[in-house]
Amino acid sequence: MLNDEHVELRKSVEEFAREVVAPVIGDYYERCEFPYDIVRKMGAMGLFGLPIPEEYGGMGGDYFALCLALEELARVDSSVAITLEAAVSLGEMPILRFGTDAQKQRWLPKMAAGEILGAFGLTEPGGGSDVPGGMRTTAVLDGGEWVINGSKAFITNSGTDITGVVGVAAITGRREDGKQEISTILVPSGTPGFTVSKKYSKVGWSASDTRELSFTDCRVPEENLLGERGRGYAQFLRTLDEGRVAIAALSVGLAQGCVDESLRYVGERRAFGREIGRYQAIQFKIADMEARAHTARLAYYHAAERMLAGLPFKKEAAIAKLVSSNAAMDNSRDATQIFGGYGFMNEFPVGRFYRDAKILEIGEGTSEVQRMLIARELGLPA
Repeated sequence: MLNDEHVELRKSVEEFAREVVAPVIGDYYERCEFPYDIVRKMGAMGLFGLPIPEEYGGMGGDYFALCLALEELARVDSSVAITLEAAVSLGEMPILRFGTDAQKQRWLPKMAAGEILGAFGLTEPGGGSDVPGGMRTTAVLDGGEWVINGSKAFITNSGTDITGVVGVAAITGRREDGKQEISTILVPSGTPGFTVSKKYSKVGWSASDTRELSFTDCRVPEENLLGERGRGYAQFLRTLDEGRVAIAALSVGLAQGCVDESLRYVGERRAFGREIGRYQAIQFKIADMEARAHTARLAYYHAAERMLAGLPFKKEAAIAKLVSSNAAMDNSRDATQIFGGYGFMNEFPVGRFYRDAKILEIGEGTSEVQRMLIARELGLPA
């Protein structure tokens, strides 16, 4: 499936992750500090513009190219990888898919260059997986402006110094059937009434930015509506399907990084008179880890292939996300066991991998949601 451009991209991102990210990311992680220097270098490489057309300042590549970059970054660190994933999949792609030409011209060139980051405001404090039922944020038209009130939780890239805009899902009325009408509205950073809370103290992804947002009589122009009014939830479902393929790629990267680190360690660590890599128990554990990463990679490759071909891919995306996040969690646990006490130390990558893995079974649709989607795509009753 990989063409020459994909192969070259993967190689260049692998080198970047190894030579630029790996030597310094541990310090950022310990300080819970956003890695602006790394992000700027990613922007200079064009990573934020991989699937964005050249007319909007992007690289003119495809979504699979983004997935390959995410996998290679996550082999070294997931905080950097999720910063890229959220900025492109959740910030840029909705504007590219559903925005007007004016919205694309305003936001995408700076986003593609990594000069500003976009965010995706969907989840609410009391909502979780029940997005439509748990949504309380509202937006009312008043004098040619949307007036937004409500809050959002767990929003990535929402409070950095370079965050430029957040796409906010809000209730904008009632449909004819009485159900809530949900629309998406672009809210630039710094808009009066838009408040960004302090960073969460997280178990993992400690070098990424995640915050709660609140809106109090926040006014933006009527033309900041993204796509059609009342189509916001449908837009986000499409965005999440694509995002699950990207999260699967990130998960595969973490799973493969566990294999990489374990192979390095078992050739150096000696116990009972020889390298621990000579013991069959260790060999079998690493073999299982490699099998999980390989299988998960095939799953996200298949989902991406269907997506790029214009074929239905909801089931395949859910399978890829489920299998890959499980692989990341299982491999990080096994790698930590192989490293023993050192695996519990944050100075070793596998300690960070273990902390980072769990959220992959939760974010952008929990494992339970993925199983529900797969079941429905198989025709089982809702």
